[in-house]
Formats: sequence, C-alpha cells, structure tokens
Amino acid sequence: MTDVAVLTDSCASIPEELLERLHIRTVAYYIHRGEEILRDLVTIQREEFLRWLVTARVLPTTASPGPGDYFEAYKQLANEGRSEIISIHMTSKGSGAYQAATVAQSMMKDEYPHVRIEVVDTQNVSLCQGWMVIEAARAALAGLSLDRVTALVRKMIPITRMIQTADTLKYLYMGGRIGRAQQLVGSMLNIKPLIGMVEGVIVPLGKAHSRGQAYLKMVEMVAEAVGKGKAKIAYVHAGALREVEKIRELVESKVEVVESFIAELSPALAVHTGPGTAGLCYFPVMEG
Repeated sequence: MTDVAVLTDSCASIPEELLERLHIRTVAYYIHRGEEILRDLVTIQREEFLRWLVTARVLPTTASPGPGDYFEAYKQLANEGRSEIISIHMTSKGSGAYQAATVAQSMMKDEYPHVRIEVVDTQNVSLCQGWMVIEAARAALAGLSLDRVTALVRKMIPITRMIQTADTLKYLYMGGRIGRAQQLVGSMLNIKPLIGMVEGVIVPLGKAHSRGQAYLKMVEMVAEAVGKGKAKIAYVHAGALREVEKIRELVESKVEVVESFIAELSPALAVHTGPGTAGLCYFPVMEG
C-alpha cells in the first residue's frame, strides 16, 4: 500500500466504486433538517433525500465537518500506519471545511508529530474537487511522493471547471451560495441559467431559452477550452440522469474524452443546487 493517504469529504460526490477502488477516505458533511441532524451519504442517501427535498417548505441547512471530525479521520489513518496524508476540500469561500481541516492538521502536530499532512483548498466544488481527489489517489497508488501528489492537485486547480444548469436558482439563492450569479435570479421563468465557479465563487456563464440550448452552450464551452486536446469529464446531476445522458452524448460527439463517468451530487450539495440540476466537471488532460 502507498504511504500517501488521500482524504476528502462527502461533497466531492465521487461514486462509491471509485472511492473503494482508489482507497479514498471521506468525511461526511452535516445536514440539519429541522431538529434532525443527518450525515451526508451516511445516514441519508441521494434518492431518499431528493424525494423529500421537492416537498420541503423550508430548506435544510448544511455544515462542514468540524476540526474534530477531520482530527479523528487523520488519527485513524495514522493508527493504520500512514505517515503522509493529502486532505482535499471544496472552496474555502463556500464552506468551512478547509479551515476545519487546517485546525485538525495543527492538532495532529502535537499528538502525531511524525505524520505530515497537506491540506488543499481546491477553489472548486463537486466533481471538480472530486477529479482532483481521484487523480491524487491514482498518483498515490502509483507511488508518487506527497510533494508530487500535492503539486499535481495544485496544477489542476486553475484548469478544472464546472458548468451546470437547472430550472431554477432558488436553492442556491435561499442557501446563500449564489455568489456572482445573483444577477440571474430575476430572469424570466423560461430562462435556463448556466453557472460555473471562478476562484472559488459561483459565477454566471450565460443563459439559454431551453435545456437543449443550455446543453449546446456547454458543449461549445468545453470544446473551446479543450481545443484539439483531450478531456476527462464527470457528468453531474441531482435526480436528472436522463439529462446528463443527453449532455454526455452531445459533448462526446465534439470533444475527445479519454475518461468519463456519471455521478450524482451528494445530498449536502443537492440542498443548494436543487433537484433537476445537470452539468459537468472537466479538465483538459495535462501532458507529462
């Protein structure tokens, strides 16, 4: 087993099969639903949560794991004999996970001084964060050092991008995660917004009059970014499998995709995007 352990949190939304195959550890976010406290993908699963969410009159709130949660996860890895850990998290501008992990990193220095931990703010979310975790885990399994694994992740940060659309931005708006896409909130009901993330903040990428047009714009954006190169793409949704299958077909007719898969957002992210969200997270494949 490689000495570099790879840890992230549930909002990376990585399919379970990949988590297991690549030996990725996750720490669960919290979802507060009234008096009920749920653990993301532990005590609540995607399908059940989305069925409930469409009926909700009041949105639940979410909270990142605390320093103690990360400390326990780091300790467990240390007790298994791991002396190097890379801990990869969503944008620090949208969640407290990165800050909590850095506090836990400091706590570890006192109790496990021989364990080295690198904490990374991906400045992104969802499967953009997830891709960085996946590639880090593959590098670790290939025997790369912690420094090289960390450098690989940092190299991915500026080129890994999200594009998504939904029927409404009300969930992002109500959850306070709307960022610079606030200007799209007042759009007419038949407008499909396209949003992404730049430097850790949600931004508007445009709008279309139908989902079909929105998907074509996604294809244009990905094709322009990738050019004549190749890409790895995760097609991401919240209760919208048929929609991402359409996106996949359109994209892969125009772009050379060397790896792709479909993933559903974790409940803690679906709170903010809402049911029906569909999009993709991708990066141009780096040479060397």
